[in-house]
Amino acid sequence: MSLGRLLAVATGLLMAIACGALALGIGVAMDPILRDLLGQFGLSGLEAVLSDLAEGYAPDPGMVEAALSLGRAILLLVAVPPVLNAIVGEVLGWRALAWYGGATGLLTALLPWLMRGAAGPVGASEGRVTALLFCAGGVAGLVYWLAAGRFAGRGPATMWAAPPRR
Repeated sequence: MSLGRLLAVATGLLMAIACGALALGIGVAMDPILRDLLGQFGLSGLEAVLSDLAEGYAPDPGMVEAALSLGRAILLLVAVPPVLNAIVGEVLGWRALAWYGGATGLLTALLPWLMRGAAGPVGASEGRVTALLFCAGGVAGLVYWLAAGRFAGRGPATMWAAPPRR
């Protein structure tokens, strides 16, 4: 893999992760049930930590840990699926939009289920979260495909050339 290809992959992944996070944030902000659910679980604590910091007080260590855990979970959801699918796509030379968009969306949606072992009943809010994660992963996969995935497996000389006609 050439240096130019590595740069294209890294740039594509950074763009994909940013757009996936943006899509997830917009989706949560637009859905009233998810917005309320997230408010119950962590945004009120995050707001308390930020207000304590703004006033010059040391924040509660439990609140800081909760904010860091929420950040790690979001990073895991928006970064791991595009990176894994980019690696597989690059190694196998796959250029299909369905691979990058669909597989990234599917892996993003399945990641919470895989982490907890797919146990427990599915509620209405959990279905909404799964659909939102699929859409956010699909956006990330589409952005990666546009930036770098459609050139996967090509050599440096043919990277910018048109694909052969069949």
